[in-house]
Amino acid sequence: MRLIYNISIWLYVVTIRIASLYNLKAKKWVKGRENIFSELEAVVRNQKNIVWFHCASLGEFEQGKPIIEAYKLNHPTHQILLTFFSASGFEIKKNTALANWVFYLPADTTSNAKKFINLVNPIKVVFIKYEFWFNYMSQLKKQNIPFYSVSTIFREGQVFFKYQWFAKQLKNVTHFFVQDEKSAELLNSIGFSNFTISGDTRFDGVVANTQNPTKIALVELFSKNKKTIICGSTWAKDEMILIQYIKNHPENNYVIAPHELDNISNLQKQSNGLLYSNANEKNIFTTNVLIIDSIGLLSTIYQYGNLAYIGGGFGSGIHNILEAASFGLAVIFGPNYQKFNEAISLINKKGAMSISNYEELSSAIDIFNSFDQSIALNYIKENSGATNKILGLI
Repeated sequence: MRLIYNISIWLYVVTIRIASLYNLKAKKWVKGRENIFSELEAVVRNQKNIVWFHCASLGEFEQGKPIIEAYKLNHPTHQILLTFFSASGFEIKKNTALANWVFYLPADTTSNAKKFINLVNPIKVVFIKYEFWFNYMSQLKKQNIPFYSVSTIFREGQVFFKYQWFAKQLKNVTHFFVQDEKSAELLNSIGFSNFTISGDTRFDGVVANTQNPTKIALVELFSKNKKTIICGSTWAKDEMILIQYIKNHPENNYVIAPHELDNISNLQKQSNGLLYSNANEKNIFTTNVLIIDSIGLLSTIYQYGNLAYIGGGFGSGIHNILEAASFGLAVIFGPNYQKFNEAISLINKKGAMSISNYEELSSAIDIFNSFDQSIALNYIKENSGATNKILGLI
């Protein structure tokens, strides 16, 4: 089975290299890994007390961020190596002050895993949520380096609970910090007891974000005089429904922060919106649609909203709804939310609604016109504290 796994990794790399000829993300994925070992060796040679954190992308980084921040406070002499699998995570966070070094993760081949771990020689390793790279895990186990899986979620349909070989790979994990009881039960069902139900560290991150949020003067000015709906991490399918609603409801203000900026000119044309990069204190009042074309603002923009729509639900899955809920906003999203515990919980608590079309969106907004903010705020507060549970054991 390991041979099949290694072949699948090789095929993936070949596919990405072919795609890089015409796809920008794939090109960044490939280019970012060129000369990676020589660059890595140049900065970590003779360094000590390196702790390696790995995230797949930006969403996982947000889960790992509270842990890294708190870990650095507890261990000021330790150095942080942060790796990403995806180009989107790396490109946005490559200069983060949280880490001493930020790199792409080389593909999970046996030779790469050996070379990477021998170069870095970490004293402990933390992988976030869904990341399980079996050759890296195997090498860490062979070298007796503690390996922690953090903010992990398991589901019945995953390969670990279908095939013995995959279940066996989990023996290389020193300790699991799972988000929920169901994940713990699944681990227990295949013979594992080295887990803690710690919860989701993102709650700690969004709580910290609300304590002293950065002020964004133009957005604050824009949102003062009208009810403002924040549309975060939207995709084209989200925007089709939202634009229809915007045209029919000019009485509101709308802030749209698309997940990717590739289609922003079309979004601007369809919505008659103003780009944030072109906004000033005078023209901010000439439209009721403000389009955020800058990275890194969304998590604090929610402080100016009365209601949030979160994108991704018409694609592979919704984006972060906790950032909005932490400011007391009700949240609306598309139909693909079932893999997100927080979405299910907030729906049950009447703090969120899922929609599939324009009529349902319109109805949901009407329902949330009178929303008790304590529903969202209490939910965030009740589920915070995962970071302290994790740090107590790593």
